[in-house]
Parts: sequence; structure tokens; C-alpha cells
Amino acid sequence: MAPHQPASNRLVPALLLTAAVLAAGYALQHTVSCFLLSFVLAYLLDPFLVFLERRKIRRIYGLIILYSFLAVFAFFFLAFFVPFLNLRWEAFIHGLPVYLQKGKDLALSWKLRTAPAYVNDEWRWLFETITGQMDKLLGRVGAGVYAAAASVVFNLFNLILAPILVFFMLFYKKDIKDGIAAWLPEGRRERIVELGREINKSVGGYIRGQLIVSAIVAVLSTGALFYLDIDYAVLNGIFAGLASILPFIGVILAMLPALFFAYVKFQSGIALIKVIAAFSVIYFVEGYVIKPLVFKEAMDLNPLITIIFVMAFGELMGFWGILLAIPIAAAVMIFLEHLHRGDFAGKAR
Repeated sequence: MAPHQPASNRLVPALLLTAAVLAAGYALQHTVSCFLLSFVLAYLLDPFLVFLERRKIRRIYGLIILYSFLAVFAFFFLAFFVPFLNLRWEAFIHGLPVYLQKGKDLALSWKLRTAPAYVNDEWRWLFETITGQMDKLLGRVGAGVYAAAASVVFNLFNLILAPILVFFMLFYKKDIKDGIAAWLPEGRRERIVELGREINKSVGGYIRGQLIVSAIVAVLSTGALFYLDIDYAVLNGIFAGLASILPFIGVILAMLPALFFAYVKFQSGIALIKVIAAFSVIYFVEGYVIKPLVFKEAMDLNPLITIIFVMAFGELMGFWGILLAIPIAAAVMIFLEHLHRGDFAGKAR
């Protein structure tokens, strides 16, 4: 029997392997993002195929039914929602410089009004910093449009390739699982498969649940901002839905654009209070009503670890890194817990 290795000796190779995987992911981030998009879509759609298989419908026929539904949905999405969203986006791009200039003018007017009372260096530095950042934002709007256009090219490529990858992932699901299992060491195969089941149980449904929660938050936020007559309510609502993915700080990030547009338009503290109250109600409902209904089992993760993973994977892989950070963190913590217990210390055959 092989001697029981210290946990530190087992942890170092695992950390090195993780670092190598992250480095490769960063170098191939566009390829990785396409694969992650396909994986997430396949993960979301597979339960529908399993449901059909339980009713004696073969997987290939289930895929035909599924892709027929998706084709109809894509047609209506591209025919109605995309043009509507494109109009809102063009209006936002043309109106943003105006809002930034108004924000700069407001900051300068505050400086003039408060100068007699607050002439110390701290206030002067604050106002100069605000106006300087406004100038930088105005200068970067054009460059940001070109960068966004380049990003759209990659995203269009992903959207074209993803349905093909999803089809093969779903069709060859059993072969992929059997192939991975065959490559596992025979002596540790059962333990690794059990670990995979535990990880799947812990993070399974999280992506589906988070997308549902984000969609509900986006709809509620859009409706609230429409009611409050805040400009770009749809785009602000979508941003709020995406921000809800971030734990703890998502609500703050979601409010910032809405607060900016509300104050520049109305120049009233009452408008800010209304926006804060609306988002407070929305995120209270999200935290105490929606999430308990959507997520049957909460993943018990340390808040600091969660924030670190979200920041790191967001930097490496953008939106998909943020979306997958918490499931990956849960999977890593489960793996490290098994590693610390010595569950993989047995001799591989």
C-alpha cells in the first residue's frame, strides 16, 4: 500500500495544473469562450432531451424537435427583438456623449457653488478628478465603439459555430462521458466519477437558475425604470440583470448607470431616492422570494473566495467567466476537500 502523502505535497501539483489551465485559457480566450458558450447551451438544453428520452423518443429525434423549436424562436428573436434592441443601442451611442457633457457641466456648477464654502485641496482635487474622468470618457466613446464592433465579429462567429458544437455535444453525450471515464485510472475511476456526480449535484441547475433570476431582474428593472421615466430603461434593465450574477456587489453596480441617467435628466435628489428605492425592492424580492424558489440548494461558499473567483475569471474570460465563476469555485472547493482527505491517495492502476 502506498504511504499516505501529506496534503501539501498533493496540493502543489493541483495548483500548478490549475495555473497551466488558466494560462492556456487566457491565451485562447476566444476559442475558450466559444466552447464555454456551447457547453452552457448544451447543459441548459440537455434536460429537455432527457425528458423526451424517458418518453421513448430517441435522442436524434429529440434533437430534431429541439432545433425546430429553437429555429422558430430564433426567427422571432431576430425579426422583432434584435431590431428593437438595435434602435435602443444606436440611441444610447448617440446620446451618451451628451449625457457625459451634461454630467461634466453639473460637476463644474457644483464646484462654482461650493467654492466659497469648501476651498480646501481635498474638494478641489475631487472636482478636478471628476471633470478629468468625464473628459477621458468623452474621448473614449469613439474608440469604445470600434472595440465593441471588433467584439461583435468574434461573438457572431461564436453564435454561428455554437449551434454546431452544441448539436455534437448533445448527440455524442454518452460517447463523451464513456470516453472520459475510459481515460481515468482504473484504480481511481470510481472515486473520480463519484466526485463528478457530487460536483454536478452541487452546481447542477445553478446556471439555469441564475439565467432565470437574471431574466426576472432584467424585466423588473426595465419596468421600474420605464415607470420612473429614466432614459435607456431597456439597456439599464439588461445591465441590471447581468449585474445580478455578481454576488454582493451586483446591486451597487446595477444602480450606478440608472442613478447617473436619472440625476442628469431630472437634477433632483428625489429622482435618486426613487431609483434606489426601486432597486432595493427588486433585489429584496430577488434575494428573499425569487432565489429561494429557483435554487433548491444553496452552494455554501466563502464570500471572499466567491468575489476572488468572480474577479479572476471575469478578467480571464469576460462574461462567461463571471457566469461560471461560482460553479467553478464550488467544483474546486469540492475537489480540494476530497484531496485534503486523501481520497485520491490510493495507487492508480
